[in-house]
Amino acid sequence: PCYGERRHGHAQDEDLVMAVPAGMMEKALRGMEALYRRGVRYPISHAGVEMDISGAFPASYKSLETVMEKVRGHDNRLVVGLTGGIASGKTTVAEMFKSLGAALIDFDKIAREVVEPGQPALDEIVDYFGKQVLQEDGTLDRKAVSKIVFRDFEKRKKLESITHPRIYEAFFKKIDEITAKDPGAIIQVDVPLLIELNLQYMFDQVLVVYVSAEQQVQRLAKRDSISEKEASTILKAQLPIDEKVGFADFVIKNDGAVEETRTQVEKIWQSLKAIRDQRRTPRE
Repeated sequence: PCYGERRHGHAQDEDLVMAVPAGMMEKALRGMEALYRRGVRYPISHAGVEMDISGAFPASYKSLETVMEKVRGHDNRLVVGLTGGIASGKTTVAEMFKSLGAALIDFDKIAREVVEPGQPALDEIVDYFGKQVLQEDGTLDRKAVSKIVFRDFEKRKKLESITHPRIYEAFFKKIDEITAKDPGAIIQVDVPLLIELNLQYMFDQVLVVYVSAEQQVQRLAKRDSISEKEASTILKAQLPIDEKVGFADFVIKNDGAVEETRTQVEKIWQSLKAIRDQRRTPRE
C-alpha cells in the first residue's frame, strides 16, 4: 500500500491493495457473491483472538486422505451425499431410499444431538454466548442463537468451531456402526449445505434433489408461514439450486407428483446397487 492508502484507508503492512478496472467490477462482485454462498465471507475472519484458529476451519481444510478414509472405508460400502435446496423435498426422497434399504445419516439431526443438555458443546456455547441462549427447560434456543450468528460472522465461526468437530466425530461413529453390521451398506448422508461447505469430495456419489428456484420460494413461504419476499431472501444465502446440479452424479427432479419422484428414486437405487456390486473385493 502507498502512503495515501496507509493514511486514509488505514491499510496495514499485511494488507494487499489492488485496483480493479471498472469494466470488471460486475464480474468481480458476482464472483464474491458466489464465494459468499459457499461460505467464504468478506472480510475473512475465521476466528477471534481468543480462539485456536484450526478449530474454525471446515472439514475440507483438514487432511483430505484421513477424512476420505473414515467415510469411504476399505470395504464395499457406498456412501452417497444427498443434498438440494431449502424446501426441495430432501426428507421425502431420503425416506424413499430408506424404504428401499438405504441407511440414513442426517447431519441436521446430528447437529441437534451434539448440543443437547449434558453435552460438552452446549456447555461451551453457554460459556461463550451466555445463558440467554437457553430455553426454560435448559435446552438450546436455536432461534436465539441463529439471530445472533446471522448478524455477527465472528460469532458464527466461533459457534462452528464448537459444534463442527463434534458433528464430524458423531458422523464418523455412525458410519462405523452401520458398516460394522453391513460392510456393503449403501449409506445416504443428508447434508443441506454439502456443496457450500465443499464436502462433495467425501462421498462416492452425490445426489441433488432439484426443484426450480420459483418452487423453492413458494414451498418455503408456505412451509414456514412467511412471505415470498422473506423466503427469497433466505434462499439468496445459499448456492443457487441450478449451480448445485453441476456437482451431482444423480439428479432427482422433485417438482411433479410423488409417484414421479418415487420412480426416479427406484431407478437410481438400482444404479447405486450396481455401482456397489462392482466392488467385488474390498477397496485398497
